[in-house]
Parts: sequence; C-alpha cells; structure tokens
Amino acid sequence: MGRQSEAFVELLQLMQLEALEVNLFRGVSRDIGTQRVFGGQILAQALLAACATVEGRLPHSLHGYFLRAGDHEAPVVYQVDRTRDGRSFSSRRVQAIQHGRPIFTFAASFQVEEEGLEHQFTAPDVPPPDEATPIEQLQCGDIEKLPVDLQRWLDRFGPFEFRAVRGGDPNDRVPRPPFKDLWFRLHGDYRNDPVMNRALLAYVSDFHLVGTATLPHGISWLRDRLMVASLDHAMWFHREFRLDDWLLYACDSPNSGGGRGLSRGMIFDRAGRLVASTAQEGVIRLLRSPEGEDQT
Repeated sequence: MGRQSEAFVELLQLMQLEALEVNLFRGVSRDIGTQRVFGGQILAQALLAACATVEGRLPHSLHGYFLRAGDHEAPVVYQVDRTRDGRSFSSRRVQAIQHGRPIFTFAASFQVEEEGLEHQFTAPDVPPPDEATPIEQLQCGDIEKLPVDLQRWLDRFGPFEFRAVRGGDPNDRVPRPPFKDLWFRLHGDYRNDPVMNRALLAYVSDFHLVGTATLPHGISWLRDRLMVASLDHAMWFHREFRLDDWLLYACDSPNSGGGRGLSRGMIFDRAGRLVASTAQEGVIRLLRSPEGEDQT
C-alpha cells in the first residue's frame, strides 16, 4: 500500500466512531505533528457524533469552542445532548471529553431539505488548479524542518492535496494583504455520502484558515517563533458537493488584535457554486527568541 493510500485510510479510520451507549461515542486520535489533537479531527468527529442521533436531516451549521489542548495519544469521548427535534430543524449539543475533562464544546443544527430564495457571492477569479502551485513545492526544503507526521499529512501523499493561488507560501515574510486562495481535493476513492462529505470538509477547513491572519505582518509559521491555536470554529453548509474534485478555499482576515486573529473562508466548487462558509478566531502570539538565537 502506497503512502497516499495509507494516509487516506488513516483519515477514514479517524471518521469511524464507536457507539458506547445511547448518545455516547468514542473516536480515536491521530498525531499529525501539531503537539496536540488537530482541531479539524475534533470538529469532524463531533459532527459525526451529532449526525448519528439525527435521521432524515443534514447539518446546515455548526459552532464549536476549543477549551483545552487534546491528547493525541488518548481516545476522545463524545457525549451528545438531543436538544430539540422540530418540524423542520433539529439541534444537538456535543461535548468532547478526554481524561475526564471537556476539551471541546459544540452545537450543530440540522434541517429537512426544502426550496427557497437563492443568491451567493461570486467565486474569485483565480487560475484553475492545474495552473496553481502545489503546497509542497512552495515549502521547498523547509518542510523537512517540520515534524515527520505533519510532513506526511501536508505533502502530496497526504489525504488532501493543496494548491496555492495566493497567500499560501509559508516562506514569504513580506507583509501581504490578508487574503489567501487555495485549491484542495481529497486523495482516494470514497463513497459519496452527504454526511461524511460534511465531516471531511469540516476536517480540512481547519487547515490554512487562521494563518490568513498572519499575512499582513510578514511572519511565517515555518521561520518565526509563532504560537497559533484555534479558539473556535463555525461552519455553514450551503449546497451539496464532492471532495474528489477540486474545491477553492477563499480566505480573508478582517481583523487581528489583542493576541487574536479572525479569519473567514468561502468554499466554492469548480463551477463557482458556494458550497460552504467558515469563520475562525485563534490565538496568535509571536514568541520571543531564546537569547542568542538567530531568527533570520
């Protein structure tokens, strides 16, 4: 089995929850070199736990708060509260627990399918994915400085392939406008299931988003002593989509201050349909270098 297949299989394994009791589920964790459980993993697993308690309705929005850094060597238990089931909407609350303490709290809303008024923002006019630069080419030799597990998850053999249009070069330390556009798609064959699609999109939406807030400041998560940690994550699903074709992640950051940065994202398919929107705030701190350390 090749590296690409292994990474894809590992991702799907992360998406399989064990039912422990009514409204109680357990998920495995994966070390991807981030020193804590990856936020996208917790987000996706919490969504799947909520979905397991709802029938005939798909999630249209989710909101989560990261309370503590997760332990990637331990499983995560998800406790679901069936808050409400109405005629058109259902609400669920989920608490993710490790070592007896909550590490994440989450709410999701579900809706029956219905017709209504439609409008959307126009997709950015960007080069197509075959003209965009793969992320691993942008990183050049610096990717070797990252933890091995993170290298494996980010390079072309990872579960997702990323291609940057603008704002995606981690080597670039020139202050830029707070905008980032990149294409991404899932590696591997999978069953086109609307619930799993949403879980996997929630997972990948945590890549590259909050980092958009660093672009105006000319700092690099590869070269600078930078602390970045997600505080929350919100997501809205607008239209059906497939992950095995290219999707465009158009991100911006309207504000940074008080040690926090706010980033927003819109996800378009190749036809220009807006399929999902995201928002995230994170802690962003530029740490002092140890005495005598060269930061150039």
